[in-house]
Amino acid sequence: MPDPSQGMINLQWAFALIDGLAGAGISRAVISPGSRSTPLVLACDAHPAIRISVQVDERCAAFFALGLARASGRPVILIATSGSAPAHWFPAVIEASHSNIPLILLSADRPPELHGWGANQTTDQQQLFGSHLRAFHDPGPARAEDAAREQLHRLGRQAAQQALQPHPGPLQINLPLREPLVGDPLQLPAPRPVEPIQPSCPAADPTLLDRALSLINSGPGIIICGATDLGLQFAEAVTRLAAQLHCPILADPLSNLRFGAPDCSTLICHYDAFLAGQAESLQPAWILRFGALPVSKPLLQFMELCTAPVILCDPYGQWPVPAPHTELTLIADPVRLSDAMVARAPTAAPADWLQRFRQLEQRVARLMAPETLDDQPFEGCLVRELLESLPEGSLLFSGNSMPIRQLDSWSGSSTKRIHLHANRGVSGIDGNISTFIGMTDGDYPATVALLGDLTFYHDMNGLLAAQGRDLVIILLNNQGGGIFGYLPQSGLATYETYWNTATGLEFRHTAALYRLGYQRVAQQSAFRPALSRALAEGGAQLIEVVLDRAFSIEQHRHYRQLVNQSLTDDILS
Repeated sequence: MPDPSQGMINLQWAFALIDGLAGAGISRAVISPGSRSTPLVLACDAHPAIRISVQVDERCAAFFALGLARASGRPVILIATSGSAPAHWFPAVIEASHSNIPLILLSADRPPELHGWGANQTTDQQQLFGSHLRAFHDPGPARAEDAAREQLHRLGRQAAQQALQPHPGPLQINLPLREPLVGDPLQLPAPRPVEPIQPSCPAADPTLLDRALSLINSGPGIIICGATDLGLQFAEAVTRLAAQLHCPILADPLSNLRFGAPDCSTLICHYDAFLAGQAESLQPAWILRFGALPVSKPLLQFMELCTAPVILCDPYGQWPVPAPHTELTLIADPVRLSDAMVARAPTAAPADWLQRFRQLEQRVARLMAPETLDDQPFEGCLVRELLESLPEGSLLFSGNSMPIRQLDSWSGSSTKRIHLHANRGVSGIDGNISTFIGMTDGDYPATVALLGDLTFYHDMNGLLAAQGRDLVIILLNNQGGGIFGYLPQSGLATYETYWNTATGLEFRHTAALYRLGYQRVAQQSAFRPALSRALAEGGAQLIEVVLDRAFSIEQHRHYRQLVNQSLTDDILS
């Protein structure tokens, strides 16, 4: 017979853990319904510092939690019942691990006596997420002793610390719970005071900093900034460094330097168009890298071909294997490293070094004039009109595959602050809607997502969480996996069957099902008014932009031909 007091023991045990997490500064929890996780849910509900969001679909829940954590920079609690439920978190856990997003995964489990003989909804949940976790804990079934609850409270604070530093990411606490599972929240103790954990990042090792500056003083170089979530402070620091060095910053769209940096004079954004044709004449003496690897394939190829030593700022010591040509890895805070380099007054490059990049940037930008196109929607025009229309301080979330590449190719730089994010850790097309909606909890004047049709299809369940929120999803519908039209697979006889995989769905029905406002855009001239209406009306809005894949590919190729011809003419002259 179950012990009738076990329900209260479970609840007190769960509350001790949640109170430890809350005491470390965690304030958000995302739960999916289930029986075995009841004590954890009741504990969160009883804690005044915890705000709960309910997501029925566990995969959506995990990506929603990832979005919350990405926007806030703080760990988010994720709770699910036993069995297959926590396995649905796996894609989001992988993304969180590679994107350095802190998540606290609380997986309810069956007690040890139910394992190994076929009990219902019971499977091995130990180390469920393998090497993608920063830590794993299993404190065993709930116990009644005060010392045991105190130990669990300490585990909560320790888990928050492990999720934040030295390398932010997900961790799992597996919690076996015996029936009965319901206790009385009115009998719980008062929560303890909140003392938030403040993560820190080290300064650069002085000896390694000297070596880095020796390389930088050897000649003109370039700074490459990939995806970061470092904000305005980093933008100020790295542009100050670039100005002192007279060197260009090749700024990935997700570096958050293109939109809102106080000084855009060193920012180069259209390298994707001109690097391939100018690789030999633009060889630097060194490369200083911040953030993740960039989106642009021409830039990645340039980095592979370039023989210059690479100085990598890796604040978390994330990568055990150095990338090609990496001479030096500095485990340091990027802002403090940039400031330390400025303070040492390194040698500036000749004035014509930066000017060469700026002239190429300006030439390429002039070839992007949208008036040469007819009224058919084209991604290049859509991107520019979108960025022009968004108010200062907006959130823009990009899907993977084509949308982020369109933003890379067609967006320039501006002092208008736009917070641009994407799930580029492993670049999946799953969970993008849920991540975006999780991020909309932040304080933004407008929140917009730019997604492809397959990405949208992949996470339509996530739209349930859009109710009651002001957000706009721009669906670029090119009838399938448009990115493959630019790849060798497009020449295969089986291309449509195995790679393009158009769904044939009418997305207006999806909008009706999830109660989203809906507009369909089939002309370029209709896009800006549609976006203005969606932003003005408020609520959850879907704008479907119907694209002709062949037309888009033709326009991209025409633009590349113009750029190549312009560069060739320059060389001949």
